[in-house]
Amino acid sequence: MLLFLIGLASGIISGMGIGGGAILIPALVFFVNPDQHIAQSVNLLFFIPTAVIALIVHIKNKRVNFKLTVPIAIFGLIGAFLGSRLAIALPGGSLKKYFGIFLLILGFYEMLRRDKKRNKEQGKEN
Repeated sequence: MLLFLIGLASGIISGMGIGGGAILIPALVFFVNPDQHIAQSVNLLFFIPTAVIALIVHIKNKRVNFKLTVPIAIFGLIGAFLGSRLAIALPGGSLKKYFGIFLLILGFYEMLRRDKKRNKEQGKEN
């Protein structure tokens, strides 16, 4: 049941385009306790079908800019290759710490971005 709930929450987040790994990897590590490399590998396998479904829905709704997508995808593949090589080379404990730091930075960025957006909107109203 726990794995079902983790998968469901991650799938919903993935379908929104946010990235289910932000939910899936920590949930697996805290509740299922696999090695960090295994948790990140599961996330990568989980990503394929959820990304395909989300992509189909977004293409049908004309929410995909293909001119923007192609260069990002090309360089994303290069980055994925380099990142996977780096992840394999790092010990599991270091990988866990770096992923946690990444999530913290991302969380702070999102909070600051929302505050800036809110301040801009309030400035327009005045």
